[in-house]
Amino acid sequence: MIKEIVFDIETQNSFAEVDNDMKKFKISVVSIYRYETDKFESFTEGELSRLWPILEKADRLIGYNSEHFDLPILMNYYLGDLTKIPHLDMLKVIKESLGIRLKLDDVAKATLDDVAKSADGMQAIRWYKEGKIDEIKKYCEQDVNVTKMVYEFGRDNRQLFYKTLTGDITPFAVNFSMPKNQTAKINLTLPF
Repeated sequence: MIKEIVFDIETQNSFAEVDNDMKKFKISVVSIYRYETDKFESFTEGELSRLWPILEKADRLIGYNSEHFDLPILMNYYLGDLTKIPHLDMLKVIKESLGIRLKLDDVAKATLDDVAKSADGMQAIRWYKEGKIDEIKKYCEQDVNVTKMVYEFGRDNRQLFYKTLTGDITPFAVNFSMPKNQTAKINLTLPF
C-alpha cells in the first residue's frame, strides 16, 4: 500500500500580522489523513515532534496550496528538509491545467455534491486567540477531508470541475497519479 498523507495547517497569525514574512508564521494545528490507517489526526504546535516521524515515512504528501504555504511554514519547525518527501500540491496542478488559481472550496462545491469547507483560515486564527483549539482541530480535519475527497475524485476521474464567471460548471483535466519513477521508501530527511 502506498503511504499517502493528506495534510493541512492552520496558523496562529495572518499575513498582515507577519508582514508577509513566511518565517514569522506560527502553527496552531496541523491535521492529516493517513491512507495507511484510514484515520484523521491533529497536532498542535507543541505536538509537532510526534508528526515528523509520520511525515518522514510517507510515500507522498498531498495538500492544497501546500507548496507555497503549508510546507514553508512547517519548515520553520522541522530540522530536516520536507521538500525531499514526494509531494502533490493540487492547486499547482489546477493552475497548470487552467492557468488560474481556484479556491479549494470552489473546486469542492463544483465537483462534489454537498461538500464545502466549514469555515476559513481567518476564523481559525480568531479561534486560536480565543483558546478554542478543539474548534481549530475540527475545522482543520474537515478541511483535510474536503482536500481528500477532491484528490480522490481527481485521481479516479482525471478531472475536476469549476464554476465559470457565467455560472457554468465546467470540467478540466488533472493528473494526480504518482509519478512512475517514485518508489516507496523511507524518507530520512534529518541531517545526521
